[in-house]
Amino acid sequence: EIASCLVGSEMCIRDRVRTDVESVREVVHACLKPEKSPLIQSDLAQKLGIDSLWFKDERNRMNLGSFKAIGASYVLAREAAARVGFEATEEELKNSLHDKSYVTASAGNHGLSLANGARLFGAKAVIYLSKTVPEEFGDYIKTFGAEVVVAGENYEESMQAAAKAASDNDLSLIHI
Repeated sequence: EIASCLVGSEMCIRDRVRTDVESVREVVHACLKPEKSPLIQSDLAQKLGIDSLWFKDERNRMNLGSFKAIGASYVLAREAAARVGFEATEEELKNSLHDKSYVTASAGNHGLSLANGARLFGAKAVIYLSKTVPEEFGDYIKTFGAEVVVAGENYEESMQAAAKAASDNDLSLIHI
């Protein structure tokens, strides 16, 4: 899988997304404090006519209440680890991206993950939300230190606004 991004006004293609487990484990262990997620057996299995169905419950991952809590935070963790190394102190990690600013559009969870990652590594995060996202969710994202901008009638329009902000202000657009 190829991850794409928009840097300034140019579209770029980043490295292939890493799928080797050891590399991911190193970044998560060094930067994101690995946690075990519980498996929950669902009674939905009986309704589907199968023996069992289990879900990995990620809602409390990193204390965010979001099932997508690690995505954008992981992108920033990789960048932080690349800058200061896997053996960096917690203080070095906290300041490793102090000179970076990231922007994204979100319907909620992805923006929360980026806000958290920016907070963890000392970066600035700007999250574009459409008018359809409840104001309370935007307020929650702000508690992680991110700037929240409401733009557009839907997600696509908020993404266009985020891409324009990235281009106009030399921000790194994170679009996962």
